[in-house]
Amino acid sequence: MQQSAQFWDNAAAKYAKSKIGDPEAYETTLARTRSYLKAEDQVLELGAGTGTTALHLAASVARYTVSDGSKAMIDIAREKAWDAGATNLDFSVCDITGAPQGPFDVVLAFNLLHLVEDLDSALSSIQQLVKPGGLFISKSLCEPEEGASWKFRLLRTAIPLMQMLGKAPYVAFRRMEDFEKQIRESGFEILETGNYPAKPPSRFVVARRL
Repeated sequence: MQQSAQFWDNAAAKYAKSKIGDPEAYETTLARTRSYLKAEDQVLELGAGTGTTALHLAASVARYTVSDGSKAMIDIAREKAWDAGATNLDFSVCDITGAPQGPFDVVLAFNLLHLVEDLDSALSSIQQLVKPGGLFISKSLCEPEEGASWKFRLLRTAIPLMQMLGKAPYVAFRRMEDFEKQIRESGFEILETGNYPAKPPSRFVVARRL
């Protein structure tokens, strides 16, 4: 966890300045997520980075906890929330296993789970954070179901070298079918799925805790 946190601490300033790669896919993700949120909800976002998504969604709920393993990311998220005048946000520097204990009505994890090596353990921890009947909403990079583009193949080839140079974190390329199976086996019922964007697929999953 320490090595990963250090990587994201170093990347935080650049990450905060980066633009959304696919604005249409991002807006679709926000819209689909909002459709499940209620005004009285207590929400936890895991791997929230610099808080951009939190600021878009927090107005839809009662309380929103912004968490990330990188202190530098959370420091930037605090500043952004202050500048935006957002008053219903809490902040926590933690990984999944150290997240504030809820249980929460909704737990979010966007662009996080493909960075996790032990997915079963992570999902088990997340399941405990969601109240019975509550929701887990995630989006994660997955393997293309059909032929991968040359850009995707190049990315897969380049990542190990970038990791050796300290320029990339751990990245798992899981099949969508396997990813969803692990979510179900962790005690969730999947309610909705989608790919935002479609290529390479970033799998959006809404699941209810059983």
